[in-house]
Amino acid sequence: MFKTRLISGIVLVAAALVLIITGGNVLFLATLLISYIGMFELYRIFHIEKELPGIVSYLAATVYYLSLKFDFLPDLMAWVLGFLILLMFVYVFTYPKYRTEQIFAAFFGVFYVAVMLSFVYQTRMLAVGAYIVWLIFLCSWGCDTCAYCVGVLIGKHKMSPKLSPKKSVEGAVGGVIGAALLTAIYGMIFREAMGVTTQHVWIMAAISAVGALISMVGDLAASAIKRNYGIKDYGTLIPGHGGILDRFDSVIMTAPIIYFLAANFIVL
Repeated sequence: MFKTRLISGIVLVAAALVLIITGGNVLFLATLLISYIGMFELYRIFHIEKELPGIVSYLAATVYYLSLKFDFLPDLMAWVLGFLILLMFVYVFTYPKYRTEQIFAAFFGVFYVAVMLSFVYQTRMLAVGAYIVWLIFLCSWGCDTCAYCVGVLIGKHKMSPKLSPKKSVEGAVGGVIGAALLTAIYGMIFREAMGVTTQHVWIMAAISAVGALISMVGDLAASAIKRNYGIKDYGTLIPGHGGILDRFDSVIMTAPIIYFLAANFIVL
């Protein structure tokens, strides 16, 4: 299992490198595809992955992504309301085929998966986004790795014993500090290429620390959903890791935070 997980992890990191370095349409299409798969995994729990509420949600996500690319939605709130109203039409005119929680899950899934993941692409498209986008992974996957190592070495106090008994407070602290340090090192290496000052590098490290905290919430939130519905993994797409949501649970929560903080405090 460890060997499978390690190989899958290496392939995943390599794919992320290629996609994010390439950016542009390649990253746009990849993010959209990953969003579809993540939504499918989530909707499968509620048995709507191939049903009308799910189909409407896939279409809503498509419209949202196309608007990111071609900027044809002057007001995103109109899109939100239109999507909600369309789901209500499905709910009412197919009643009692779908339960209330299935409709809620369909609505939630678009924002939890598609919209939040889209900020990976949006961050990449910022000025110096080719460098800033890596903060998303430094404070999610980096935090996860550092938290695991510190937790194994000195972890004693359970952070969330009922939800994730293996996670410790010491590991969480180590994950936050580790993510900040990794970002500081990364920032110092690419400081001249980014055209930023040393002060900006420390701001990046602080942003990663915040992102690391948020990433742990994302990880635990995804675990909570699985525990509520008695499943071990969201899927089997990534051997040794599970599905898209199992591997990107922390990235989902981190990407919007990094985008907004970077746009306000780093991008010149």
